Amino acid sequence: MPSLKNKAWRNDAFAKVTGQARYTDDLKVHNMLHAVPVYTDHVHAHVKEIRTAAAGAMPGVVRVITARDCPGSIRFGQIRQDYPMLVEETIRSHGDVVAIVVAESRAQAKAAAARVDVDAEALPALLDPDEALKAGAARVHQSEESNIVNHHKIRRGDIAKRFAESDFILEEEFATQRVEHAYIEPESALCVPRGDGVMEVYGSMQPPFSTRRCTAAMLGVALSEVEVRSVPVGGGFGGKDDTAAIVCARTALAARLTGRPVKMTYDREWSLRESYKRHPYRARYRMGVGVDGLIKAVEAHLVADAGAYCSTTPFVTWRSAVQCCGPYRVDAVHGDVYGVYTNNGFTGAMRGFGSPQVNFCIEQLIDMAAERAGIDPIEFRRRNMLAQGDETITGQPLDNHTVGLEHVLDRVVDEFDYADKLGRCSRGRPRPRGRSRDADDLYGVGLAISYRGMSLGAEGMDFNAAIVNVQFDGSILLEVAVHENGQGAESTMVLILAEEMGVKPERIRYRQPSTSNIPDGGPTVASRATLMGGSAVVDAARKLKKRMAEILAPRLGCAPDAVRFEKDCVVGGTESLSFDEAVHLLFVEKEFPYAFGEFKAPTVDWDEATGSGRAYFTYVYGCQAVELVVNAKTGKVTLLGAAAAHDVGRAINPPMVLGQFYGGMAMGIGYALHEEVLLDEGRVTNLNLDTYRIPRARDLPEMKGLIVENTDPNSLSGAKGVAEPTIELMAPAIANALYNATGKRYHRLPMKVEVAP
Repeated sequence: MPSLKNKAWRNDAFAKVTGQARYTDDLKVHNMLHAVPVYTDHVHAHVKEIRTAAAGAMPGVVRVITARDCPGSIRFGQIRQDYPMLVEETIRSHGDVVAIVVAESRAQAKAAAARVDVDAEALPALLDPDEALKAGAARVHQSEESNIVNHHKIRRGDIAKRFAESDFILEEEFATQRVEHAYIEPESALCVPRGDGVMEVYGSMQPPFSTRRCTAAMLGVALSEVEVRSVPVGGGFGGKDDTAAIVCARTALAARLTGRPVKMTYDREWSLRESYKRHPYRARYRMGVGVDGLIKAVEAHLVADAGAYCSTTPFVTWRSAVQCCGPYRVDAVHGDVYGVYTNNGFTGAMRGFGSPQVNFCIEQLIDMAAERAGIDPIEFRRRNMLAQGDETITGQPLDNHTVGLEHVLDRVVDEFDYADKLGRCSRGRPRPRGRSRDADDLYGVGLAISYRGMSLGAEGMDFNAAIVNVQFDGSILLEVAVHENGQGAESTMVLILAEEMGVKPERIRYRQPSTSNIPDGGPTVASRATLMGGSAVVDAARKLKKRMAEILAPRLGCAPDAVRFEKDCVVGGTESLSFDEAVHLLFVEKEFPYAFGEFKAPTVDWDEATGSGRAYFTYVYGCQAVELVVNAKTGKVTLLGAAAAHDVGRAINPPMVLGQFYGGMAMGIGYALHEEVLLDEGRVTNLNLDTYRIPRARDLPEMKGLIVENTDPNSLSGAKGVAEPTIELMAPAIANALYNATGKRYHRLPMKVEVAP
């Protein structure tokens, strides 16, 4: 087949650029009602009574729904069912929903929501995770023994001995902030009660199957009674997991109780108020280093603010524990990572999932240690970074794939001209520096590296499925148990199938999946779609080719194992059939050209008591660098350029891979310099994108993406993934660049350069 290596290809491009793609809020059905959530101003309170009569009497109102109307389970949680989808007796955060108003129009529903009266007794709010950890602290959940959601440990080697052997010890504290996903499309759901009793759900969500579980539980019905159908999603970045599923479930409840279709679409303010955020961390690190530049020991104590509900906090913080020392060999590690309940809004999955926070810490420590030891920071990394066959801090040997750290580091150092730029850094002394535009500019360059465990690893069950269904005319329907969140997953699956079957991509139609058509393949998170879904596609294609070869071999005059699929043909010996002819012959033989593919991830294991085991079945590796200038008079930071190299296994659609690079780098810049959800006594104060500051186009530098390919034997397609690694490295790279520019360390995100008056 013609190579698509240098040509961007997306199956959904035309519909999206012409505006024909229909997102959830674009959908309308006959007799549809509208629903809105009802909040209070309480952060923590005991609810005495929810009075709905006045709201119910408002024009157009059909029903006001509270927790007592729920026929099934009111509580949701992928790990711990502690989130009330409608408040029962206790308000635990400012984003809690106490009721749903359903009306003929959205305007009528919003007007009536203001008339719902909640009589509640305010309770003291616990807003500081360190205070929440103290003995005797009030409990956010009375049913829990403490405010500790989880505690993950890493115990490796003799920490006291190795610190004693160290020539110097660094002790540093860091803090990261609460971050909003800021997807373009807010949460939206449309639920339609079908005549056969099934509740049909359309929603702007990432995980159709967990949405189905959540909805079925709230309705009190079997999973087969709920069908979640995929529609285009306007961004998610991990944020349309729990909250979006809950919005779908509430909407389905409204549809069930009214007997009519119901749509609920969030205002931006509701979304920012209620949806979960990236965990803010507080971290204390000790690192022992020898004069030879080798890391002897690391002690890490990290506390993540989980907010009022568990969500995915145990999974996020587990990844932080596994990767708390970055991609380095460390013989002695004592790590403790806590998730802690508070009365702040809850936190959960966001792109990077526990890695951006620890990378911000560890990659600055590496530069600090290199400077203290008098060793070039690149050389320091080379001496300590993981190589082929080394063990991670969890005792996992890296022996089943190519360890690409050296490859990505070399690419960035060479192509970004890093050594020369490092030599030109200002270190707090203003003077014109090459590309600097002003004599007051302080010039700096910084770099960071990382490794990242792929897919869910030991935190979940990793498997996936695909269906390849060839039609009588040779066209192909493909369905995969991964979800299209806007990232191009469908296109990747099509390209993998086209390559494996030797056919043109235009022959393949990706069938938007439904939870009733394909088995649950797990959530589309953790950068797992290409690896897991793509491997299932390859398995299906190989099964189909094997069966086709067995049937067609006599016609082609060769053995089945000599049949080839290439250039839209089926070839064997000296004979050849067009793909259409081959399919026709199968139907004549009463054989269905259909295959079900599956992929089960290689075995992993984990000992929670010691924090040891094969945490992930394979890893990806990355390096990013940035150059910047700081105006010494104003503190304004201007990014001049950035480069990223990532080992993705194999790039299925290189232009789209680069798109992931640039998107992740842009989000990482926001994380480093601009973004923070601001709280006042537990209430979000920047409730729209005019006050929540995401990067603008002019904030972004020229970015260069460098794709490194080391085909992974653990993936049937050879590909791994790159959705998350590109966000994880910008903050530490910028932090190191700011130090090299100003001579000052920045321990808190977002970083603000302060100048003397």
